[in-house]
Amino acid sequence: MLLTITSFVGFTALVLGTSYYLTRKKDASSSEGYFLAGRGLTGWVIAASLLLTNLSTEQMVGLNGQGYMFNMSGMGYEVGASITLIIVAFFFLPRYLKKGYATIPDFIGERYDAATKQFVNFLFLAGYVLILLPTVLYSGAIGMGGIFDIMGTFHLSPMMAIIVVVIAIGVLGCLYTVFGGLRIMAIADTLNGIGLIIGGLMVPLFALAYVGGDGGILAGLTEVVKSHPEKFNAIGNATDPVPFATMFTGMLLVNLFYWGCNQTIIQRALAAKNLKEGQKGLLLAAIFKLFGPLYLIIPGIIAFHIFQNNPLEVGDMAYPMLVKTVLPFYLTGFFAAVLFGAILSSFNAALNSTSTLFMLNVYKPLIKPTATDHELVQKGKFVGIFLAIFSMCVAPLIAKAPSGLFNYLQMVNGFYNVPIFTLIIFGMLNKTAPAWSAKVTLIFFMVGYGLTQLGVINTGLHFLHILAILFAVSVVFMYITGRLWSSSNKYDDGKNLNVVDITPWNKGVWVSVAIVLCVFGVYVLFSSLGIAAS
Repeated sequence: MLLTITSFVGFTALVLGTSYYLTRKKDASSSEGYFLAGRGLTGWVIAASLLLTNLSTEQMVGLNGQGYMFNMSGMGYEVGASITLIIVAFFFLPRYLKKGYATIPDFIGERYDAATKQFVNFLFLAGYVLILLPTVLYSGAIGMGGIFDIMGTFHLSPMMAIIVVVIAIGVLGCLYTVFGGLRIMAIADTLNGIGLIIGGLMVPLFALAYVGGDGGILAGLTEVVKSHPEKFNAIGNATDPVPFATMFTGMLLVNLFYWGCNQTIIQRALAAKNLKEGQKGLLLAAIFKLFGPLYLIIPGIIAFHIFQNNPLEVGDMAYPMLVKTVLPFYLTGFFAAVLFGAILSSFNAALNSTSTLFMLNVYKPLIKPTATDHELVQKGKFVGIFLAIFSMCVAPLIAKAPSGLFNYLQMVNGFYNVPIFTLIIFGMLNKTAPAWSAKVTLIFFMVGYGLTQLGVINTGLHFLHILAILFAVSVVFMYITGRLWSSSNKYDDGKNLNVVDITPWNKGVWVSVAIVLCVFGVYVLFSSLGIAAS
């Protein structure tokens, strides 16, 4: 245990110290320097930061929990994201960088009006503060608590163990917030990303070696596949977490919002040095997402095989229990540090984005229009610390959430993600819909979705299909209102403000074609035509 704790503390301190050293002379005193890293991020840093911001214990615990309880269908969130990132790189990002937007609500305000911008900004803030931040802390506490066996080691109750880890993550998150903003987070993400690739792939390899015994990894893989071929099917049916049909309806919409309109994620690309580096970062992230199932779902399937004679009561415990069972003691601390870095990355990103949304869209325009850049940064740090403390208080309460944490999180996010996406995509493609129709659409969408998910209206449809239906109805409504009551707001999406160079990456198209072919190949591999053949 001493070696485990030493290696954990050592790697975590190394990342934090190195990140601070590399960014100590960079300007973080201006709002652009603090919130957008001075618009100087390169492709590799953007890709690493995107992956680490996205990858946290919601995925490590939640998706592997789905693999344990169901099959490979949950990889739609990962492999499907590769297609989405291509669309974001060539459709959304050029429009954002051309206008020099710092936040997504900036576009809403310019396309519709200030009131709609504040409505959307409020939805972002509510979603991050009440859902995203506490969930990252809670799922992180579950993962870290399972790996370190905090309950058994320190003789703590389950709730007290969660509280201890939540506080540890929250305090370190505050340190990142105070010392450097987005730039130090992006550098830390790059360093943690290297460790994550190594650590994430270690788990399935050691797990297969554990199953294979003297036969090694190959024997373990053969045994798991032959014993449970149905588990390796990514073509989900109606009872699976991600029915395959949803890949072309609500899943596509959710992924497009997440990667193209979610402030926490797209802020990395908004901070790009230029469009070329932004597109390069997005497409590199798309390539890495193709390998997601190897460490996000397959370990859950291996856990099902290992624990089949002594089933786990909660599927979301599959990943931490697997790590604890198969990893050698001398690697547990390193892996825990890498996982801790992924948790911190998601938490820090949400903190920074929430602070950005509040300071630039609420404090500056509504509370103190005369605020200087220095004041925005200093007050933004205090906002980040307050949000961290608030999240630490809320996170333990999520223990009452049902099993299947990841799917539950996606369902709850539906209250604001696709409604906001509807306004953004329609606003980019149509210039006639009036601002009042945008407000009506938001209210209609959230109320309609709430009625179906709270059981008032029983449709029997998957929540992703519900999102797609409401999206279609909303688009038709906004189109009709645009034809009958054309907007007087003359939004000009062709004007380039020359904030950064918007010359596209010349290899982007060929890389995108290769990614699409790989997505098709991965789905064939994990289907009845491939590994899942009975």
